[in-house]
Amino acid sequence: MNPDSFIHDYFIAEKVESLLFMVVGAAAIALSVVLYRRRSTLRGMGGPLIAIALIQLVVGATVYVRSDAQIAQLQQQLRAAPASFKRLETQRMKAVIGNFELYKRIEIGLLALGMAIVVLLRRREFWFAFGLGLVLQSAFMLLLDFFAEQRAHDYFKAVLGT
Repeated sequence: MNPDSFIHDYFIAEKVESLLFMVVGAAAIALSVVLYRRRSTLRGMGGPLIAIALIQLVVGATVYVRSDAQIAQLQQQLRAAPASFKRLETQRMKAVIGNFELYKRIEIGLLALGMAIVVLLRRREFWFAFGLGLVLQSAFMLLLDFFAEQRAHDYFKAVLGT
């Protein structure tokens, strides 16, 4: 087994998830357009669907595009300067894992807000749909970030073991 395969494995998994982010983002935008054009009672979902979809598309594309170069750079750094790799990657991963805590708080907050809107404004068509869109997108982001955070912790343990 290649001693730096953990780098490849981590970033390939990130790349796959970034594709999922982009597909869901594109689907959310397409759904919003369909709901709007059909004058659906759920067209209020469009706001949160599109807003979060834009984040999904940008984050997904950014991770996807940079991953191959990051794999090559980190593998080369590990081979050439293992101590430097460990120090720098430890710092980076501490920040990444810390960011997941922030993302989780935001996503749970948006999920709770969406649920409150659905319950409290269930008789107001637009706001019910708006809340529903917020619930769907926030729950999806929370779920994917849960898996990404688990991968980050596993990768971080591998970095510390180098």
